[in-house]
Amino acid sequence: MSAIRGISEIVLWAHDQDAMVRFYRDILGLSVISPPDRKNPIFLQAGPGQEGIPQMIVVVKLPDDAPPFASPRTLHHLALELSPDDFDRERARLEGLGYELRSGQHPVIPSRTMYLNDPEGNEVELICISI
Repeated sequence: MSAIRGISEIVLWAHDQDAMVRFYRDILGLSVISPPDRKNPIFLQAGPGQEGIPQMIVVVKLPDDAPPFASPRTLHHLALELSPDDFDRERARLEGLGYELRSGQHPVIPSRTMYLNDPEGNEVELICISI
């Protein structure tokens, strides 16, 4: 058995760091936990983690002259967990904001899923256990 207890952070490159932070903070509701004077990278808390280590999305601004991302990209998608009680409400809220959500079926976990893209084109899955 592995000693790994979970994922502490997912780090995403960003051409437009402000747009990415707005998406993860304002649209998905993650809290910025970086000190106010830290401009790059920006750390957002995605979950409580274990023993004081939060689960984080980290947005790193690329240099202004960085080329556009090429396909296929290394990151397929990232998944954030919702409570089953919040799933339908979150779907309605995101659709109300104009997001076109895609559905899918997880191949291993009995779950409900929806997908949307962040401003840099990364696919974000929102998932909850089926009840």
